[in-house]
Amino acid sequence: MAYQQSGGGFRPRTNNGGGRSGGQRSGGSRPSGVGGRPSFNRGRGGGSRGPVKKYINPSKFINQATPKAEEVPYVSTHKFIDFPFGGQLQHNIAKKGYIDPSSIQDQAIPFIVEGKDVIGIANTGTGKTAAFLLPIIERQTGVSLRPSVLIIAPTRELAQQIDEQFREFGQGLGLYSTLVVGGMPAERQIRELKRRPHFIIGTPGRLKDLMNRRYINLENVNTLVLDEADRMLDMGFLPDIRAIVTETPSDRQTLLFSATITPEITAIINNFSKNPVTISVRTSETNEHIEQDVIEARDKAHKVELLTEMLQDRAKYDKVLVFGETKFGVQRLSDHLDNSGISSIAIHGNKNQSQRARALKQFKDGRIRVMVATDVAARGLDIPNVSHVINFDTPQTYDDYIHRIGRTGRGGASGHAHTFIDSRR
Repeated sequence: MAYQQSGGGFRPRTNNGGGRSGGQRSGGSRPSGVGGRPSFNRGRGGGSRGPVKKYINPSKFINQATPKAEEVPYVSTHKFIDFPFGGQLQHNIAKKGYIDPSSIQDQAIPFIVEGKDVIGIANTGTGKTAAFLLPIIERQTGVSLRPSVLIIAPTRELAQQIDEQFREFGQGLGLYSTLVVGGMPAERQIRELKRRPHFIIGTPGRLKDLMNRRYINLENVNTLVLDEADRMLDMGFLPDIRAIVTETPSDRQTLLFSATITPEITAIINNFSKNPVTISVRTSETNEHIEQDVIEARDKAHKVELLTEMLQDRAKYDKVLVFGETKFGVQRLSDHLDNSGISSIAIHGNKNQSQRARALKQFKDGRIRVMVATDVAARGLDIPNVSHVINFDTPQTYDDYIHRIGRTGRGGASGHAHTFIDSRR
């Protein structure tokens, strides 16, 4: 059902399946800046419009939730204590409360320990980071030539999460890492690289930049990890990845993890790995259990009014992820919500890494109730207990829509997604 504003609340409208779902009109009925309030009808505030949106029929944003099918629990053939890890690593694993491995951990770890190339096809949130970190840490103990491990991830946040897990698992083992990502001072990363860390964990852009400036030498790398390879391709990083990988030894161990196998991923596998073992533990992901609806708005100012009114219902909208189209628009919307008494924070490409990490932690910990994000900034994030995803701006493609709303309704919980569209009358 579609919704329209009515008497201070929302009432359902019948969906006729017509209308358009593209970007909102830049014109509007409200004069700019009336009453000291920010105007949201001034277009995009500079910058190019980027790729043209694909038309998505509004009916695809509507779904009455069905109960999530009960999944049969995975029964692992190992326990973590069964893996051939040293005493300190086993201690670190136990300290985190790990007993039974997940399916990707159970099946991938033995092959990685043996030194085989592995292609892991797994959903987000299945424990794949530990699946590759633990056996790599075990194999790197005592290696003198450094850096010996290169882990490439699509986003700063994911790279940081991997680095944090490495530090927990590697405690007391004399192994060190350097995080090489954009949004943080390169000088500090350069200083750390000069200390010859065992692990380099980073994003393609900054890695390639520091390689070109001769601060990174990959001739001693014996293990390469490409995490969320499908996302890196989606984000246009393939040329950078090729340039980076060609600087590593051909006899390295290669581990590639992806949620999907596409022709492009297959080409990477053929070019970068040798006789890989493919492990697929991906379960079918459906968003049928997420209640999906559209909200009609006359223009952008009207959208802001409706969104503000919705989010004032703290009991219903408990932990909300709002997606916007541009960095400028996301920041302005977040500022408006915050000034309206709705605790909000923005995450986008203009924020540096420490700002993004702080914003994410505040949202995860529940200190901030609403996070407004661009698609790129939100990729690769695993945020628990999101009650609602709201598409303030419609996504570029339907695949992006599926990716966005998949942030709610995780782990069997109920989820809700609202998408603003232009009024159809």
